[in-house]
Amino acid sequence: MEIFQANDIVKEFVGHVALSSVSISVNEASIFGLLGPNGAGKTTLIRIINQITAPDSGELFFEGRPMKSEDISRIGYLPEERGLYKKMKVGEQAVYLAQLKGMSKKDALKNLKYWFEKFEIQAWWGKKVEELSKGMAQKVQFITTVIHQPKLLIFDEPFSGFDPINTNLIKNEILNLKKNGTTIIFSTHDMPSVEEICDHIALINQSKKILGGQIDEVREKFKTNTFEIVYRGDVPDLDNRLGSTFKILEHEENMQKKRMKIQFLNGQTNNELLQILMNQFEIVSFNEIIPSMNDVFIHVVEQNNREIKQ
Repeated sequence: MEIFQANDIVKEFVGHVALSSVSISVNEASIFGLLGPNGAGKTTLIRIINQITAPDSGELFFEGRPMKSEDISRIGYLPEERGLYKKMKVGEQAVYLAQLKGMSKKDALKNLKYWFEKFEIQAWWGKKVEELSKGMAQKVQFITTVIHQPKLLIFDEPFSGFDPINTNLIKNEILNLKKNGTTIIFSTHDMPSVEEICDHIALINQSKKILGGQIDEVREKFKTNTFEIVYRGDVPDLDNRLGSTFKILEHEENMQKKRMKIQFLNGQTNNELLQILMNQFEIVSFNEIIPSMNDVFIHVVEQNNREIKQ
């Protein structure tokens, strides 16, 4: 079931098109990656979803019906530019922000106690925000974003300022939220994290959506029929034996490892290559190379930029 849908969203500022007929569909209890270079239009779309600004045209739907102003109370938003009040004490501010999101003080204190204990930050309750490191303040803001248990969470670069240990901590909490039924829109430039936690993605470039879909299917779409083979034994002149149907892209041979990277040409099958190679040496492993989301991101954006310039 779709919890959120944006159809043909258009937004223009003076002399600049921020979004041009952008559509996305986000399934319930999933993590949706909103990707794109700086200035592509991601933040504008996030601000429209949060009703900070309105689209010039297009439609927004929440839980299958047109989105209403009161739906904002069921959304949690962690912006890239954080906004805690530096002079306020952490606990006082967390309670205040929870109450702004419609929670009673009693429920806010109860939920905050759970999260502060979970993150082991009870000692920060009486500190002022300005006394915290950037990473510590990020943890507090993460808590204030999820405290009211929203149906939809929007995270814009949620790992900014975190060391690897705390990045992993927040990543696990995001996955736990999804497991418990929360839907998440996740905007980041960290492509390994996209591969690790996202179910679907949309890639925006220069105001337009240029790619979207289930993440494994997107990566599969851009594979190049390239395989890595690790082997034992001596290699004869494979170039002559492989002919024009296969191409050796890399070949590495040392005391630790013997490996080669081969690309299939003309749509040949795996078995054809294996049959040739098995007669030449012992194969230790044979793995297809699927492009990473980082590779896909760079390829699609660069290709789109070239097309725009033509």
